[in-house]
Amino acid sequence: MTRVRNLRVRPDLLYVASGWSTLVTDVRGRISGADPQGFFARNTRVLSRERITVDGREPVPFATGNVRGHAQLSYAELGDGEALPSRAAYLLTERFVGAGLRTRFTVVSYAARPLEFALRIRVAADFADTSEAETGRRLQTGGVGAAWDPAAGELRLTYLRDDLDRAVAVRIRADAPVAYDDGAFRVEVAVPPRGSARVELLVEPVFDGVRLAAPPATFTEPDDSAGRARSRLIGELADLSSSNFDVTAAWRCATHDLAVLPLGEPAGPAAPIAGLPIYQEIFGRDTMTASWQALLAGPTMLADSLRLIAGHLGERLDDWRDEEPGKPLHEARQGPVSALGLNPFTSYYGDWSTAPDFLVFLGQFLAWTGDLDTVRELLPTARRALDWLERYGDPDGDGFLEYHCRSRAGLKNQGWKDSDTAIVDEYGQPVANPIATSELQAYWYAALRHAAVVFTMTGHPARGAALLARARALRRRFHRAYWLPDRGCYAMALGPDKRPVRSTNSNDGHLLATGIVPARAAALVADRLFAPDMFSGWGVRTLSADHPAYNPFSYHRGSVWPVEAGTIGLGLARYGCWEQLHRLAEGMFAAAALFEEHRLPEVLSGLPRDPAHPHPGVYPNSCSPQAWSASSIVALVQALLALRPAASLRTIVVDPHLPEWLPDLRLEGVRVGRATVDLTVRRRRGGRTSVTVRGDRLVVIRRAPRQAISLHRRRV
Repeated sequence: MTRVRNLRVRPDLLYVASGWSTLVTDVRGRISGADPQGFFARNTRVLSRERITVDGREPVPFATGNVRGHAQLSYAELGDGEALPSRAAYLLTERFVGAGLRTRFTVVSYAARPLEFALRIRVAADFADTSEAETGRRLQTGGVGAAWDPAAGELRLTYLRDDLDRAVAVRIRADAPVAYDDGAFRVEVAVPPRGSARVELLVEPVFDGVRLAAPPATFTEPDDSAGRARSRLIGELADLSSSNFDVTAAWRCATHDLAVLPLGEPAGPAAPIAGLPIYQEIFGRDTMTASWQALLAGPTMLADSLRLIAGHLGERLDDWRDEEPGKPLHEARQGPVSALGLNPFTSYYGDWSTAPDFLVFLGQFLAWTGDLDTVRELLPTARRALDWLERYGDPDGDGFLEYHCRSRAGLKNQGWKDSDTAIVDEYGQPVANPIATSELQAYWYAALRHAAVVFTMTGHPARGAALLARARALRRRFHRAYWLPDRGCYAMALGPDKRPVRSTNSNDGHLLATGIVPARAAALVADRLFAPDMFSGWGVRTLSADHPAYNPFSYHRGSVWPVEAGTIGLGLARYGCWEQLHRLAEGMFAAAALFEEHRLPEVLSGLPRDPAHPHPGVYPNSCSPQAWSASSIVALVQALLALRPAASLRTIVVDPHLPEWLPDLRLEGVRVGRATVDLTVRRRRGGRTSVTVRGDRLVVIRRAPRQAISLHRRRV
C-alpha cells in the first residue's frame, strides 16, 4: 500500500486555545478575514480581521507554528537578507491566547545601520458566533461602532445591539507614538543597528461591562486557571515508550493534546473541552468520556470533570432546554446565538447518556483512586442522577431508557449518536422518537453496577444491593428484547412501536465494554463487529457498509470514530477477544501514523483500507485535536494490558496480550490510589508476556477478566 504521512485536518488553518478563547489563523499565522478565522472569546468573534503592512507591503511569513497550546510564533522577511553589507531584517509575530489576545510584533535587524519602518495595523470585529463562523450562515447580525480614544490610545469596537452587551478594546503599546486614522493604527518604528523594536497589540473583550485582560507575553503557562490546569496535567500524565515508534508517538501526541485542552472552569479547571476549533464549551458526556478513557494516564481530568458536571444539574422543567430536575448538563455555550435565545445552548440538557455516564465514571474514579472523600463529595449528585433516571429516563415505564426531544430547537437524537439522521431503520429511514437505543441500556446497566459499589463503599450497602439486583434484571431483560439471533448482533434500538431497529452498527462495542452481553454471545458480537461491512481496516464503522443509509463521510452513518475504538477495545479485552482487539489497535495506530504528529481526528471516513484508498480521509468538519480521540489511544493501551485497578486494595489486575507488532511497552508515572509506578511489559516467544513494576508498593495480579475466563471455558 502507498505510504502516506503527515495528513492535516483543516489543512488551511492553525488554531490555539486557552480556556474559553480560541485563535484561528491561516497556516501563515494571519487573520485574513475569511471564515472561520479570527479570535474568539466566549464563543464570540471579537477579532475577525487583522491586516499588517510594513512600508505599505504585507509581510509574508515563511515559518509559522504553535508553541505549547496557547501561543503561536511566525517569522517574516522584511529586508534583503542576501545583500552585503547586511540589510537583513525580520518581523517576529508572537501571539498569546488567554481571556484576551496579546500579539507582539518585533522587528529584528542584522544591519549595521539604523532602519526605519512604517507599521500599519488594521483590525475589524463582527461578533459572529463560533457556529456562524464555522458554517458561514449568520443567524444574528448587528452593526459595529468604532470609537478612538487618543488619550488612552485605544480603539473600541462595539456591537450595536440593544439586547447584547459586547465590545472589544484594541490598543497598541510601542516605544514610538501611536496614531489612528482611516481605520488603522500607525507606528513609525525605528530600529537601531543590529537591534530590535517592539510593538504590542492587545485585544481585550468587554462583555456585560467586564473587561477580559490580554494574557502576559510568555511561552510558559500563564498563571490563570486554564494555564495552571495545563501545567498540572503536563506534570501528571504518564509517559509511554515502545520500540514501536507509531505507538510511542501517538501516545505522546494524545497526552499532550489532553494536557492543553482544559477549559479552566473554577468548578473543575482540568476538565477538557470536546475539541478545536468549534467545541470550546462545557460538553458533559464528551468531557467525562475523554477523562474516563484517559485514566491510565492520570485521574485529575476525571475528578475535575465530575465536579464540573456536579455543578450543572437541571433544576426545573423547561421544554426549551430539555431540562428536568437532576438531569446533567449536555452543552453550555456563551456565543451570541445562544445568548440571544436563538438556540437553547446557553444551558442545554438534551442528552440521555450523561446521567448514567456520571455514575459509571464515578465508580471508575473510585476504582482508580480509592478517593472516598471526593466520592462522598459527589454522592449527592449521584443520588440526583439516579433520581432523574428513575423518574424521567424511562417515561413509559417499560424498563428501558428511551429519549425524546421536547425543545423545538433541540437535538432529535439524544444517545451517543446525536445527529438527526443517526438512527435509521433497516430500510434507511430515520426512526421517530421516542427511541431506546441499545447503548443507553448498556450504560444504564453499568451505571447501576458502579453505583452499587459507590453506595456500598460509602456506607449504604442496602442501596448497593438493590441497585445490583436491578442491574441483573436489566441484563436479562435487555438480551431478550434486543438480541437478533439471525444476525449475531443486537438491535440498534427499539423504536416508538417497541420493535427492534434491525440496523447493524457499532453500538455493540459499547455493550461489550459495559459487560451487559452474556458470555455465550460475546464471540458472535465481536465477530460481527469485525466482518468486512463493519470493520474498515482502520476501525469499526458506525453503520454497516451494506446498509441502505451508509455514507462513509457522514457523521454517524458509516464513519469511524476513534473514541469508539477506545471503548470497543476495552470491551474486547473484557471478553478476551484478543484477535479482534489486535486488529482494532493496529488499525487505529496505523491511522494515527497517517496524520501530522500522529493526531487522530474527530472522525475518520468509513472507506475501506485497500490499495484504492491509501488513507481514509475524514468527516469534512472534523475537529483536531479532539479530546476523546486523544483519550482513545490511552484506552487502547489499557485494553492491550487488560489492566483493572483496585486502588483501595493497592492492587492492579493485568492480563497483557501484546501483538507481534508491539513487542514491548513501558509506562512511567501510572497512578493507582496513592501509588505511582512504572510498568514494563514485554512480549516473549509464543505471545507470552512478562510484567515488571517499579515504584511505590503495589500488588500486581495476573488474571484474565472474569468474562474472558467464561468465554474461554465455553469455547473449550
